[in-house]
Amino acid sequence: MVHDEPSSRSPSEDRLLLDELTHRVGNELASAIGIVTAAAARSSASEVKVALGRVRERLESWAQVQLALRMPDYDTLIDASTYLRQLCHALAHSQINWQDIELSVRAAPMQLHAVQCWRMGLIVAELVTNSARHAFTGNSGAINVDLGSCAAGVECCVEDNGSAVGNVRPGRGLRIVAALTQKLGGTLDQRFGPRGTRSTLTFPLVL
Repeated sequence: MVHDEPSSRSPSEDRLLLDELTHRVGNELASAIGIVTAAAARSSASEVKVALGRVRERLESWAQVQLALRMPDYDTLIDASTYLRQLCHALAHSQINWQDIELSVRAAPMQLHAVQCWRMGLIVAELVTNSARHAFTGNSGAINVDLGSCAAGVECCVEDNGSAVGNVRPGRGLRIVAALTQKLGGTLDQRFGPRGTRSTLTFPLVL
């Protein structure tokens, strides 16, 4: 069950706390990138330089995901297909490209409010991350993200061809996904099978 925010905390205070957390995480990532870059420059061993370079690339990719998932400053209409492609590009570089997994996006142009895109992006990021971590167990595979219109409004599907496991006990990530789905006024249907998992998010189009 998702509870409403306490009445003692205004939306502006919630936004301030979220902005502070986002700012702090961004600063910590920038600091870590600087430390690794400096260590690589000081090292005279080529193997160490290569290893630290890979660490820096991974940290930079995480910073790109952090930027893509930042809460929008203004709730204007944006192209959801462009937003989703940029997010999945960042996700691919942060975790998918390090495995033998292909991440693809199929999305037609669609105008959505920035906050709707942000909440949808948080859900997609969690579902893609879950597939990358748990569906393939070291094997190659594919994750597909589809965005389009449906009778309910908007349909966004994340599907993988990994080894799906049903009746998974929901963790914190899936509880957050459920809360975000409720905020969108939508539903999330997850189907598990021997050929992978298909998670379908639907929510009303509000213009």
